[in-house]
Amino acid sequence: MADRDQIEQHQEKNKNEQEDLNFRERTGQPQETSGPGNKVNGKEESESQGARKSNRGFAAMSPERQKAIASEGGRAAHRQGVAHEWSSNEARQAGRKGGQAVSQNREHMSEIGRKGGQRSGNRRSTNERNEGSRENELL
Repeated sequence: MADRDQIEQHQEKNKNEQEDLNFRERTGQPQETSGPGNKVNGKEESESQGARKSNRGFAAMSPERQKAIASEGGRAAHRQGVAHEWSSNEARQAGRKGGQAVSQNREHMSEIGRKGGQRSGNRRSTNERNEGSRENELL
């Protein structure tokens, strides 16, 4: 059984490396290599501060693959009954906290108010026109 897991891990690693290579070819980014004598930002790798490590695991995967794995993890947590589910009180507190944070940005709040006022004004003028035409129909 352990051999099977190792084979699957090896296949996954090869798949991730191939996805990374394909991405780099599509975007024109150079392929990363590591080892003595290689350059990072124009310096020898051994000279550079904190030489870059190669991406491994989740970081080596394509964004689409990361999303698929994360999504599956969420579904599994719900199936097992261990996923967090918001109570109405928790949701209320979170909404209040978010509202307080947003309301600190005065420019953002004034923009929201301006848009609301414009829509309200447009709605009033439309309603007034409609009411005027109805009165004319009744006469």
